[in-house]
Amino acid sequence: MKKFGTYRGRRVRLDNPRYIKPGEPGHGRKKFVVYADLGRGKVKRVVFGQPGMRIRRANPKARASFRARMNCSTSKDKGTARYWSCMKW
Repeated sequence: MKKFGTYRGRRVRLDNPRYIKPGEPGHGRKKFVVYADLGRGKVKRVVFGQPGMRIRRANPKARASFRARMNCSTSKDKGTARYWSCMKW
């Protein structure tokens, strides 16, 4: 079931990363945007990802290196870019 919330008066889909569209704030500076549900009715906009880079999830060495570098085993806060980057990897 899809969850929706309100962010600055707009209805947004929660916890669903997507590409930043041209003309949207952050386009060209970051690759993805997600509206994170922080609980108790709080919604936060999180932008993450380097626009020119690919996510090489299929490469085991690259995946292990990224997850070790970002310390993904301890990322628990949905309000951070690190959490969502680790989820993509």
